[in-house]
Amino acid sequence: MVRRTTLDRRGPQSDVHAGGSALPPPEKARGAPDRSPATWRGAGGRWAVWIMRVLVWAVLLIIGVRGVIAIALNQKTPSGSPATTAGKAGPARSFPVGVAEAYALQFATVYLNVNQSTAGQRAQQLAGFLPGGSDPQLGWNRAGSLSLQSAQVAGIDVRDRQHAVITVLARVNDRLMELGVPVYAAGGGMVVSGQPAWLPAPAQISPPAPVSQNSDPTATAALQAQLPAFFQAYASGDSATIARFLAPGAAVTGLGGAVTYSSIATLYVPAGGDTRQITVSVVWQIPAQKGAAPVQLPMTYDMTVVSQNANWYVKSVRASAQPVGQQS
Repeated sequence: MVRRTTLDRRGPQSDVHAGGSALPPPEKARGAPDRSPATWRGAGGRWAVWIMRVLVWAVLLIIGVRGVIAIALNQKTPSGSPATTAGKAGPARSFPVGVAEAYALQFATVYLNVNQSTAGQRAQQLAGFLPGGSDPQLGWNRAGSLSLQSAQVAGIDVRDRQHAVITVLARVNDRLMELGVPVYAAGGGMVVSGQPAWLPAPAQISPPAPVSQNSDPTATAALQAQLPAFFQAYASGDSATIARFLAPGAAVTGLGGAVTYSSIATLYVPAGGDTRQITVSVVWQIPAQKGAAPVQLPMTYDMTVVSQNANWYVKSVRASAQPVGQQS
């Protein structure tokens, strides 16, 4: 038995007992490459922190620049048209839009009817819309006349929680115009707070020129034979007959006898598969006053039709957006 005579002063166990080698590591030969594994000193962690900092600062910089641009250009977030801003954040949320529109329309029907024979009645009616002490004729010189044929609300511009200008589209003396009516609302009441403004009607413009397209002659011939019976039932509102022409799952409501079918003026059927988007111009006869001949008017519809077993079935009927001349 060999007895250990030397104690390890570094601890209770020797390197051999600790599982290591008792021999010192061999010296590296001079000039030999160092193949010992590199020691990680945490530099990668520091780089990750710096990258994250750069990304955060870049995002904050972009947000700040966009904010400065928005302030400089006075940009606003997208919103609906003035007439539909009720219920959203802002002045329109508390301004009584619906009541004010109806109020302005009632005012316009009185204001735009001017006649010397009814001047007193007009003044009395206008007084109910104006502040106390106002001129009940709103500056009318008591000469000439205006005749209102039609009027309806075209829009509203809410200025703040109590002020708005309602635009009324009207036909006066056979001319189309707009009337801006200023309305003040507070405490559940309202008043026309100033003189109205005569504004121009929407400008008349021309749509893009229709694009010439070729129609499918075979499908056109088939639909020319089927559609008259469908439109006869559609005009009368005969739901049982209408149902025979409908594609599975389709629902179409007829006109209930308001018109009668006369003829198909034009029909456009594009080439395609079993489902087509077609355009058809139908001539309706509209009953006139007693003893007078019925009025005939062509009206245009866009339809979705589906081909099944050599027959065409209607999936939908709606008003057409095609410009005049597109259907031919």
